[in-house]
Amino acid sequence: MPIVAALRRKGPSAVLLGVAALLAAWIIVAVQLFYLLPPSKPHATDAIIMLGGKSEERLPVAMRLQAQLDIPVLALSQTNTAGNWTADLYCDVRDHTDQHVLCFSPEGLDTRGEATKIGDLVAEHGWRSITVVTSRYHVSRAETLIEQCTTAQVQMVASDPGFGPGEWLRRFVIESAGLVDAKIRPECLAPR
Repeated sequence: MPIVAALRRKGPSAVLLGVAALLAAWIIVAVQLFYLLPPSKPHATDAIIMLGGKSEERLPVAMRLQAQLDIPVLALSQTNTAGNWTADLYCDVRDHTDQHVLCFSPEGLDTRGEATKIGDLVAEHGWRSITVVTSRYHVSRAETLIEQCTTAQVQMVASDPGFGPGEWLRRFVIESAGLVDAKIRPECLAPR
């Protein structure tokens, strides 16, 4: 650790400066990965999938895109959790004979479980392309995990969570750790 030793020789102010520089670099990278995403240009796919959580924000985006792009199947992650209540309610009251709506419950109720289940659904239905709707901060990690579990073309669409700076900083921490974890421990060893 020659850098650490050099900083120690220069004193506490050099250490603080080094820590501040690392923190600033992390914030710049996090903003690029989780906030300033390139604009998506959605196109028709075989199915549109809404990931669980924040369904009040995500479900309208998924339904609008399904209608606009004439996507034949809307698949909703049904978690029966407070943050997913609108999608869960939609799944509970829908016409269960409607082939255009599919509700699924991922094992583990997390993004890893959703990625595995999406891989299974793609294989089961023979989808070659999917659109996945999730919150802006979640796109990078979700895409990484889903692409580990399927050979289908994955198109990500971000919904806007409407966060203030404090919540964005919190999400940067959570998503940074989650993305590192997704890279170190892939969810699926072989896509389905």
